[in-house]
Amino acid sequence: MAAGIAAVVVSVLAGVAFGPVSLPPGSVAAELLNLIPGVHLHSGLDEREIAIVTQIRLPRVVLALLVGAMLALAGGCYQGVFRNPLADPHLLGVAAGAGLAVTAVIAYRVSTGSSGGDVTSGLPLTTPVAAFLGAVGAVLLTYLLGVGGGRDRSPATLILAGVAVSAFLAAGQTYLMQRNVDAIREVYSWLLGRLATAGWHDVLVILPYAVVTGAVLLLFRRELDVLSVGDEEATSLGLHPQRSRYIMLAAASLGTAAAVSVSGLIGFVGIIVPHTVRLLAGASYRVILPLSVLFGGAFLTLTDLVARTVASPAEIPIGVVTAFFGAPFFVLVLRTTKRVTL
Repeated sequence: MAAGIAAVVVSVLAGVAFGPVSLPPGSVAAELLNLIPGVHLHSGLDEREIAIVTQIRLPRVVLALLVGAMLALAGGCYQGVFRNPLADPHLLGVAAGAGLAVTAVIAYRVSTGSSGGDVTSGLPLTTPVAAFLGAVGAVLLTYLLGVGGGRDRSPATLILAGVAVSAFLAAGQTYLMQRNVDAIREVYSWLLGRLATAGWHDVLVILPYAVVTGAVLLLFRRELDVLSVGDEEATSLGLHPQRSRYIMLAAASLGTAAAVSVSGLIGFVGIIVPHTVRLLAGASYRVILPLSVLFGGAFLTLTDLVARTVASPAEIPIGVVTAFFGAPFFVLVLRTTKRVTL
C-alpha cells in the first residue's frame, strides 16, 4: 500500500512537472500543496507557469489517474468473476461495446450539427450513460457465448468469445463511420485513445462513475475470494454467487464505460496492473483490487507522460503506448497460464 501511494505521488509530480515546458519538480510540489486549504508556500512560479500547472496539466493527470484506476480495477474484477487471468475490459469486448455507443453519439452530433469543433472534447453527461449500455450488452453477449455449451470449456473460450464480439462491434463502428464521413477524423482520433482535456470538465463528468465503481467493487472484493472456491462452497458460506457476479459486472462495466467515454479505447491496463500486483502482493482480491486502483492510476499517468514527451512536440496516442507494453505482457501471461476454470 505504501508503494502504491508513493507511485501515485511520483506519477502526479512527474506528470505535472514535465512536458513541452519543463518546470522544477520542487516548485511544482509546492504549488500542488498550495491547493490544500490553509497551506501557503512560495513556489517560485509565475502566473503563466501556475496556470500551466493548475489549468492544463493537473486536470489531465487527474483524468489519467481516474481512467487508469477504473480500467485496472475492472480488469481485476473480471478476472475474479470469470476465474480467468486473461479477462480484460478490452479483450472481453466491453470497451468495444462502449466504443460503439460513443461512436454513434459522435456520429449523431456531427450529422445533426449539434456540436461544433472537436466533438470528442467536453463530452456531456449522456455519453457515459450511452457507453454503459453498450458495455453491458457486450459483456453479457461475451459471457453467454463463452459459457454456452457448459462450463467444461477451454480456458481460451471466453477470450475467443470476446474477440468475436469485439469484431462484430467493430463492424458496426465501421458502418457508422462510412455512413457519417464527416465524423471519421474525430472518431479515429478517439479510437486510438486520448487524455487531452480542455480543463476540469471531463474530470467532473467521470468522477461520479469512478466513485460508484470503486465503492461497489472494493466493497465486494472479499466475495471474489469466496467465489474462487466455487459456487457450491460459496453458497454454503451464505453467499449468492449469481447476484454478486451481476452486481460486480455491472459496476465494472460502468467504470469501463465511463473511462472509455472520455479517453477512447485504451487496452491492456486491466491485464498489466492486476497481474503485476498479483505477483508482488499475492492472489487475494482483498489486496489486488485496492492496489490495482493505486498502481493503475500511476501506470496510466506515467504512460501518458511518455505518450506526450517521447516524440515531442508531437503526441503519440496513449493506446499505442499501452499496447506496446501490454502485447508482450499478454503473451507472457498466456504462456505461463496452465489451466483456468471458467
